[in-house]
Amino acid sequence: MTAFLKMHGLGNDFVVFDARDSALSLSPGQVRAIADRRRGIGCDTVVVIRPGAADADAGMLFINADGEESESCGNATRCVARFLMDERGLSRVRLSSKGGMLSCSDAGKGLVTVDMGAARLDWQQIPLAQAVDTNDFALELPDGPIAASAVSVGNPHCVLFVPDAGAAPVAQLGPRIETLPLFPGRTNVEFAQVLDRENIRMRVWERGVGITQACGTGACAVVVAAARRGLTGRKVDVALDGGVLSIEWRQDGHVLMSGPTAAPFRGYVDLNGL
Repeated sequence: MTAFLKMHGLGNDFVVFDARDSALSLSPGQVRAIADRRRGIGCDTVVVIRPGAADADAGMLFINADGEESESCGNATRCVARFLMDERGLSRVRLSSKGGMLSCSDAGKGLVTVDMGAARLDWQQIPLAQAVDTNDFALELPDGPIAASAVSVGNPHCVLFVPDAGAAPVAQLGPRIETLPLFPGRTNVEFAQVLDRENIRMRVWERGVGITQACGTGACAVVVAAARRGLTGRKVDVALDGGVLSIEWRQDGHVLMSGPTAAPFRGYVDLNGL
């Protein structure tokens, strides 16, 4: 039996395995079984804590519910940071991931802040299949073109600004946009409603998962896209289905994300039986 910790950030939930002392390899089928909400534990993403790079406190592997690896996950990073800070009595930790090195700190009142690094805005960095103005370009869909922005925060995001996020066709457009040829690694899709210069309402279709309660990197991408267009300032509260994240796009290009974490239960799973 293998121990796990169930955690979530604003309802974006994770099954976390601590593999710092013993290697853990999960097949895509095992991940899908773990993530299944009817027959498994249930989660958006499986997270494996591993030994990190030389200057990191730990490393992280993110595997989405479909069994495919993801480069980065902001909410999961906050959760792992909280776990390690509580374990070691620290106020700061550094975590390595495929999406880059992430510095995390205790922000007080149960919040964790993650420096997600510099937002990547060049089409080749996101990546896209062809050169476009990532600030404002047209997605070619069968029903007609849709204006969009693209940002990478360690993983790819396509941002659509909509008049009403609550009424946005997330379940219909999300999977269609995720797999467009323009996005060779597929993409997360955000539907963002600018409320004022300091507040955005957002819903998300997460790559390899579907509709989720929250997406930390998605909230970061939305704020960067909104600020680039002059729709907001660089410090914005993003209201998601699961709660609010506070995002700051600093002048040096780095994006800071602050929000809560929770760890509702621990358990054991027979991985050999999956």
